Amino acid sequence: MFRIEKSQPLADKVHQMWVKVPHVAHHAQAGQFVIIRIDEKGERIPLTISAVDGDSVRVIFMVVGKTTTHLAALSAGDHVRDVAGPLGKPSEIRNFGTCVLVGGGVGTASLPIIARAAKAAGNRVIGIVGARNADLLILEDEMKEACDELYISTDDGSKGFHGYAADLLKQAMAREKIDCVWIIGPTIMMKVTAEATRPAGIKTFVSLNPIMVDGTGMCGSCRVTVGGETKFACVDGPEFDGHAVDFNGLMQRSRMYQVEEKESLEKFHDHQCRCGGGGHHA
Repeated sequence: MFRIEKSQPLADKVHQMWVKVPHVAHHAQAGQFVIIRIDEKGERIPLTISAVDGDSVRVIFMVVGKTTTHLAALSAGDHVRDVAGPLGKPSEIRNFGTCVLVGGGVGTASLPIIARAAKAAGNRVIGIVGARNADLLILEDEMKEACDELYISTDDGSKGFHGYAADLLKQAMAREKIDCVWIIGPTIMMKVTAEATRPAGIKTFVSLNPIMVDGTGMCGSCRVTVGGETKFACVDGPEFDGHAVDFNGLMQRSRMYQVEEKESLEKFHDHQCRCGGGGHHA
């Protein structure tokens, strides 16, 4: 059992949690993830390691289905059954020159740890954080601290640049030579934004979050097509060349269990109502 040190909302339906997991915290590198299981009957969900502090790691997640709803209902002092990790290959960190880190929505959670590692490797780091509106922006102060420059965009213009993160990336490319880009966010956002760097041939990483079960390459549920080859996001990724990923296939696979996910969430809400809404119910 692993103790939750801190648990709080960051934005609408976005939650952050610090969990005491020394075996992960002491080995975690930028770009890696953990798989959390709340209790013996719970499903396993992959969550990117957003930060490390001593024996604890931070995960940030969007509350969308049954398990994330249950996870967000837990408080400091509660425990989760399993935290497996660190899993996946670390980010490819070296001295590229000038790097741009682009985060969309909750995908921004993955960026501060990459920004710090990239800075430590001698890179100049430009951060771009985008969201649908100002209320959904997360980790702005932390990104400001971790990056040399930070730019904000909102789809509705409620804060920063009125438009998309891809537009700010194009502006940065027009201003100066960009050597490497990370794009982390919703699949459609990564697909569109990666196209901005393709004509210039800029090395572009994306972090994929397909359906995943065991996280060790055994089940094959997280398979993605990259450069015409089948890869497993859990062991070959989660970061891949953004210009080689079959995003359409990835989006299609991610919708496979929408009906079951909806049913599971409804059953969980019914159970919570009958049991008085306590955070410990399965």
